[in-house]
Parts: sequence; structure tokens; C-alpha cells
Amino acid sequence: MLDDVKDDALKRLNYLAGHLDGVRRMIEADAYCPDVLKQTYAVRKAISKLETRILEGHLNSCVAEGIRDGRQEQVVSELMELYDVANR
Repeated sequence: MLDDVKDDALKRLNYLAGHLDGVRRMIEADAYCPDVLKQTYAVRKAISKLETRILEGHLNSCVAEGIRDGRQEQVVSELMELYDVANR
């Protein structure tokens, strides 16, 4: 993983961990359900951004390197597997 992607991913994970702790506290405090749901939607969006960032880094490093090294079939197979997992 590229260093800048790793650093960004770790920052995003720290943010997510804090956000999830906040959601837990809201549930423990019997917060109003729509307010809790708004926060869970924000967590979902943050996870999506994390996934996008990691994928972008993978495409720009591992995938490009794999193609240069003549491993197109392996690279395409891995990408198709990721696509399948994401759409389950």
C-alpha cells in the first residue's frame, strides 16, 4: 500500500472508530432513532470513502505494476473478485 494511502486510511479509520463510539453512546443514552440513523448513514458514507481511497491506491500501484509485469489475468481476476464482493 502506498504510504500516503496508508496514512489517509489510518486517519479515516480513527475518525470512524470515534464516530462509532459516538453512535454507541447515543444508543446507550436512548437517543432519538432518526438522530442515530443519521449518524450511521454518516459512518456508512465514511466507510465508502475509505474503500474508494484504498481502491484508488491499489489501482495506481499494485494493478499498474501487475500489468507492467505481465500479470493481466491475475490482476483482472482480483478486480472481478472485488467487484463481486462489493455487489453481494
